[in-house]
Amino acid sequence: MPKTVHANIPMRNVGPILINGWINEGISVPLATYEIPLWPSTNRGARVSREAGGINVVLTQDVMTRSVVFDTDSAEQAHACVASIQSNEAILAEQIASTSRFARLDSIHCYQVGNVVYLRIAIQSGDASGHNMVTKAAESVINWVTETYPTCRYVSISGNVCVDKKVSAINGILGRGKSVVADILIPRPVCEKVLKTTPEAIIDLNLKKNWMGGVVAGSLRSANAHFANILLAFYLATGQDAANIVEGSQGLVHTELRGEDLYFSVTLPNIIVGTVGNGKDLDFVQENLAQLGCKEDRNPGENAKRLAGIIAATVLCGELSLMAAQTNPGELMRSHVAFERQGLQTK
Repeated sequence: MPKTVHANIPMRNVGPILINGWINEGISVPLATYEIPLWPSTNRGARVSREAGGINVVLTQDVMTRSVVFDTDSAEQAHACVASIQSNEAILAEQIASTSRFARLDSIHCYQVGNVVYLRIAIQSGDASGHNMVTKAAESVINWVTETYPTCRYVSISGNVCVDKKVSAINGILGRGKSVVADILIPRPVCEKVLKTTPEAIIDLNLKKNWMGGVVAGSLRSANAHFANILLAFYLATGQDAANIVEGSQGLVHTELRGEDLYFSVTLPNIIVGTVGNGKDLDFVQENLAQLGCKEDRNPGENAKRLAGIIAATVLCGELSLMAAQTNPGELMRSHVAFERQGLQTK
């Protein structure tokens, strides 16, 4: 094996970001990136979180998925296979539970295309992101299906209905990883003082840029300015599989005028993170997870849920600040030039 070397990526803390709800504290968040303006921009959003009374975070779903695909000789055989799988879900749940202390079946969705059968298996995976855990669970399902129905032949452990690291509609509909919503109500004076804009300007931008612009471009279940920027910086700082920003960045920004104030929310249905597993044994990752309060002695899965909640709040801060900048002609470019000329060595 070639010797492992480490790539150095600049990393700084932003915040503290004030988060309400079950997290209920101000948190300094590490972000690893080469894009220098990301730090001060997200910091501006963090300031808004403190002056507006905090960001509310809700976790709506927590599953990891893998899809398997089988061949049969006919549509009739495929249909019989699907019917049997659906009627034996309790047996498959036992099979899956036997593969790991933490794997628990959440659901199985079956899809038939002619004589081909796709199973989208969703499990709960504790504090792990669950990639390997759900693959091992899927293997146990494959073994049961092919032994019980010899007419079903294995094609692949992953049939692209998961959907892993690719753009899709199904992930937005059914969720993959942690599905999280973060929102905040920003008083008009805070919006004008900190963001240098108005609620009306941000609402208009969200409609014409994120939603209408997304439709013109053919975006798929995605209406946001730059979720991927924050996700990548957060994932790299906390030892996550960075390729999962592909589905993770498929999310939505929603805004409303509430009296004189701005309601601002981000919905992220596909946040794939863990606090144990591959990448988490590096010293700097351990330090960052501890700083975020995600290495505590909690029930299985609670540290990873906390991490996902912090990510959603951080995405909100970065999204809010960038959108505010884009309401003012020239601000985005001026900011990039000013901060990038400082260089990465600036303390």
